[in-house]
Amino acid sequence: MANIIVVFPKAEDAKNVRNILTRNGFNVTAVCTTGAQVLNYADSLDDGVVVCGYRFADMRYAELHDYLPDGFQMLLVASQQYWGECTADNLVCVSMPLRLHDLIDTLAMMEEALVRRRRKLKERPRQRSAEDKEAILKAKEVLMERNNMTETEAHRYIQKCSMDSGTNMAETAQMILSIMKQ
Repeated sequence: MANIIVVFPKAEDAKNVRNILTRNGFNVTAVCTTGAQVLNYADSLDDGVVVCGYRFADMRYAELHDYLPDGFQMLLVASQQYWGECTADNLVCVSMPLRLHDLIDTLAMMEEALVRRRRKLKERPRQRSAEDKEAILKAKEVLMERNNMTETEAHRYIQKCSMDSGTNMAETAQMILSIMKQ
């Protein structure tokens, strides 16, 4: 489920939108009346959707959009006269007067996009640090020198030991180096 933050200048409007969203199965994390409150909540979350109006007491939607962390998208609920300004990425507009099914369908689409993005980030291989790379290279060199292996054979050996023991390659390389030093 996506983290949804609802922000409108009038607390009553924000609570009404929250109630509509929760009745339709969405998890609303916070209800706010100012952009500063949204930024405070957003800093503690990884990603999510901000459902907002055009203007707040302390800023406009464009400023809030610029200050939001990277993982956040914005759903602007405003009249169509403001849509010309909505050219930024991660910004979707829904027209006023608000139609319930438009809001729900649009938010469901945005939530699905966040889920796909999370899945894609999770599947991406992690980058090794410089120390990990160096440990793997040293372990390969030790294996090549002591066991007369080629670099490919040493790499495959470290990979196989890593998979067999359930550790990552850097930890396996550290183990090999500590064993070979004895």
